[in-house]
Amino acid sequence: MFLNNGTGKILTMVLVLLLIIICIPVSGCSSTGSSELNIEQNSQVAGTVNKIGPSIENIIPPGLPGAGSGIRPIAVMVENSFAARPQSGLILADVVYEVVDEYGITRFVAIYVSNEAPVVGPVRSARNYYAEIARAFDPIYTFFGTYPECYGYIESLGMYVLSAMTDRSGNSSITGQAPYWRDWNRSSVQEHTACMSISSLKQKALQLGYPLEGGGIPFPYKSDPPIEARGGVTNIHIDFATHAYAPGGFDAKYIYDRSSNSYYRYMGGYPHKDYNTGQQITVKNIVAMVSDIEGPLDQWGHMAVRTVGSGTAFIFQDGKAIQGSWERGDVFSPFIYRDGSGRQISFTGGSTWIAIVQGADKVTFQ
Repeated sequence: MFLNNGTGKILTMVLVLLLIIICIPVSGCSSTGSSELNIEQNSQVAGTVNKIGPSIENIIPPGLPGAGSGIRPIAVMVENSFAARPQSGLILADVVYEVVDEYGITRFVAIYVSNEAPVVGPVRSARNYYAEIARAFDPIYTFFGTYPECYGYIESLGMYVLSAMTDRSGNSSITGQAPYWRDWNRSSVQEHTACMSISSLKQKALQLGYPLEGGGIPFPYKSDPPIEARGGVTNIHIDFATHAYAPGGFDAKYIYDRSSNSYYRYMGGYPHKDYNTGQQITVKNIVAMVSDIEGPLDQWGHMAVRTVGSGTAFIFQDGKAIQGSWERGDVFSPFIYRDGSGRQISFTGGSTWIAIVQGADKVTFQ
């Protein structure tokens, strides 16, 4: 049976309307998928990664690490721009070095032995002096690429390396093999989204034949003193400003809690919290190393920081302030911290945060 032209048009319109009505709930359901995180995995890494990263529950403060633990540290570069805050995983690091980078922004070298942080990030690129700091721990050094000249220098240090990017400059043989995922809830800017996990890094290291056995943290450690032996230095302030750069928001402050023998960390005047748990970072030991910091060296604002030799150091632990010194013979040797009498410092068991600053005037306490 044939329909006339007018009837055909009406029937066609009815059919279109029915299709639209039927499809509405289908498209509504599919739109929920677009709210999922856009995860980018390194194409050179086999396997899969979790879409939003593992959850962290019941965070346990770092335990008592030490030389001879038999574990090779994992050293990870973590950024500290405003867009990167709050970071993930710093709360679980055994040692964190904080040093100025381009334009006065600081960056962290986070060292892991006691805890396998399920999320660390945002992970950023390496610099010569960050690599030198990491080398003191004979670690597996993890970072998100670097500038061409730095690749070759990192390779010359003889570390086991896990970079998330391949050196295409020809200055080294470093290839992008570090497993990572991107958390787009953090930022819409790609450079602030890369996350890694310590367990995944260890698995990749094993696949590459990297030994996971090592010397642990090369510092001597001690237990907490009884409460009556603890001091009363409760406020510590560290200024990372240099002659060239003095941006606001990068100073660090620590408030001592005598009952727990811990220091609560603040950054730019605000509590420094962990992204995944919301817990404020607490540490057991704070060191401020005075060294030579120069720059900018080029149009990109790169800096130079002396990591060998010796200099003044301020050590804070157990509610006390110690003016001593730091020393390091070469880039392949560990850092040594001494008190005013030349005795090597034994750190209180737990996390240690170490800052490198341009002058003794950058450290105040009361």
